[in-house]
Amino acid sequence: MKTRLTARIHRVLERFFPEKRLFLRSDSETRFIRLTSETQLVAWAGSSIVVAWTIISTAILLMDSIGAGNYRAQAQRDQLTYEQRLNALSTERDSRALEALAAQERFNSALRQISIMQTELLATEEKRRELETGLEIVQATLRDTMRAREEARQQVAVLSSEEMHEGTASISDDAVGTVDLLATALADTASERDQIAADAESAIVQAQEMELELRLLQDRNDQIFRQLEEAMLVSVEPLDDMFRAAGLNPDNLIEQVRRNYSGTGGPLTPIQFSTRGSNPDPDTLRANAILTAMDEINLYRIAAEKAPFSTPVKATYRLTSNFGPRWGRLHAGVDLAGPIGTPIYATADGVVSFAGRATGYGRLIKITNAFGVETRFAHLNSIDVRVGQRVSRGEKIGGMGNSGLSTGSHLHYEVRDNGNPVNPMTYIRAGQDVF
Repeated sequence: MKTRLTARIHRVLERFFPEKRLFLRSDSETRFIRLTSETQLVAWAGSSIVVAWTIISTAILLMDSIGAGNYRAQAQRDQLTYEQRLNALSTERDSRALEALAAQERFNSALRQISIMQTELLATEEKRRELETGLEIVQATLRDTMRAREEARQQVAVLSSEEMHEGTASISDDAVGTVDLLATALADTASERDQIAADAESAIVQAQEMELELRLLQDRNDQIFRQLEEAMLVSVEPLDDMFRAAGLNPDNLIEQVRRNYSGTGGPLTPIQFSTRGSNPDPDTLRANAILTAMDEINLYRIAAEKAPFSTPVKATYRLTSNFGPRWGRLHAGVDLAGPIGTPIYATADGVVSFAGRATGYGRLIKITNAFGVETRFAHLNSIDVRVGQRVSRGEKIGGMGNSGLSTGSHLHYEVRDNGNPVNPMTYIRAGQDVF
C-alpha cells in the first residue's frame, strides 16, 4: 500500500518536475548528477521560502523606516507646537507682569493722592471753622452796637420830653453836655456800625468764595473717589477669580492672612475728621471704604505670594506627563522636561521641610506653604536650600536633573492640600491670568 502511494505521488510530481540529469564533463571522463522529482521539489520549496522571506523582510524594513520618519516628523511638529505655546504663555506672562506693575503704580499714586486730599480737606475744614467763628463774633458785635444805639435814642427822647414838660426856654449847660455826649456816642456807634456792616459783607463774600471753592474741591474729590473705586474693583476681581479658579475660598484665605497680619498704623490708617460730635461726613466714609479696599488688596497680595500660583520652571520646558492615572496608579504631580541644571524656583513663600534623597523621588525638596499646602520638587540634579530655611516665591532652590526613578532630565512637581495631591496646573493656570 505504501509503495503504491509513493509511486502515485512520484507520478504526480513528475508532471510538474520531470526527472533531469546534469552532466559534468572533464578532459578524461563524463559524469552526471540525477535530479529526481523529489529533489527538485525540495529545491523549489527552499528557493520559494528564501525569496518570500527576503520580500517580507524588505517590506518590514521599509515600513519601519517610513514609520520612524513619520514619528520623527510628528515629534518635531509636537515640539514646535509646544514651543509656540510656551512662547505665547511667556509673552502673556510678561504682559500680565507689566499690568501688575502698572496696577501697583496706580495703587501708589492713589495713596499719594489720598494723602494730598486728606491734607486739603483738613485745611478746608479748619478755614471753614475760622470763618464760622469770625461770623459769630461779627454778629455778636453788631447786636451789641444796635442795642447801644437803641438805648441812646431812648435817653435822648426821655431828656427831650422832660425839658418840654418843664417849659424851660433854654437848655441848661448840663443838658447841652449830655446831648453832645449822646450825639458823639451815636456818631461813633454809627461809624462802628458801618465798619461792622462792611466787615460782615466782606466776610459773607469770602464765605461764598469758600463755599464755591469747597464745591469745586468736592467735585474733584468725587472724581478721585470714583477713579479709586473703579481701580479697586478692577484690582480685586482678577485676584478673587484666581483664588476661586484654584479651588480656594478667598474669604477664608483673607481672614487667615488678616489674623496673621493684625498690626495697625501706617499709610492705610482710617481717616478721622473733627466733626464736633456729629456723624462722619460722606467723604470720610467714602475715603475709609477705599482704604479698606486697599487693605483688602494688600491682603490678597500676601495670600497670593503664599499660595503656589507661580511656575517652578521659568525657562523653556516640555510638559511630558500630566496629573492623574498612569500605569494603573495615580501620578501625583506633573513632569516638566528640560536640560540638566535648568533652574528650579519656589512657587510660593514657605519653609523648607525636607531637602535630600528620597526613595523613587531622587533628590527631593519639600516646602511647607501657608493654608495647609505643601509643594514637592523631585528628581533634582542639585539642591540649593537647607531644612528650616525660609524661601520666597521666585527664589531659586535647585537645578533640574535625572535622579531617582527617572527616565530623563525633568522636574516632577507636586502640590498637596492638607496631604492630598491636587493638580498643580490648576494653580499655575489660575496664576497666569494675574501674574
